Amino acid sequence: MLLPVPDGEYQAYLFDCDGTITDSMPAHYLAWQAALAEWGCDFPEELFYAWGGRPIADIVADLNARQGLAMPVHQVAERQEELFRAGLPDIKGVPGVLEHIEDAYRRLPIGVVSGSTRLAVTASLEALGLLDRFEVLVCAGEYPRPKPFPDAYLRGAELLGVDPAKCLAFEDTELGVQAATAAGMTAVRVPPPWER
Repeated sequence: MLLPVPDGEYQAYLFDCDGTITDSMPAHYLAWQAALAEWGCDFPEELFYAWGGRPIADIVADLNARQGLAMPVHQVAERQEELFRAGLPDIKGVPGVLEHIEDAYRRLPIGVVSGSTRLAVTASLEALGLLDRFEVLVCAGEYPRPKPFPDAYLRGAELLGVDPAKCLAFEDTELGVQAATAAGMTAVRVPPPWER
């Protein structure tokens, strides 16, 4: 069943990846738990979801500050991504969103705008057999400021050659919705797993 979208004449769709296209947030959480356990760091699940959409470097820095640790950001980020990729064969797509991707494919330009690395996004989309559906991928490190700033969404619209006001964004986090809205786009909030 298609996720309901606001009425409008949209010329492009932009999708966040984790938690929006892929039901990967539980896999990300397990990877975080395993990576952080190696440093004696605790990351409560409630906090993980509250921080959804934040850059990995910010998460590690805040966990260091809260728990008096000195985890090396780059090393923790690499380990988390390695553990996440190992769990990819088990991830599923988000119902309602997958139908929008298939409906728009070859009809509208569609792209991915993610706070995850290109490697993680590509691996996730390949695991679901969806990589070929997207004309552009905009990933972490490819825009100046993270969500909730509009930079990533503005870059996605630019690469697709579509006015941001004519784009519909699909997002699962409040930071992502804020970023899309700040870019002048209409945003659809993808409900978390416990609300589906």
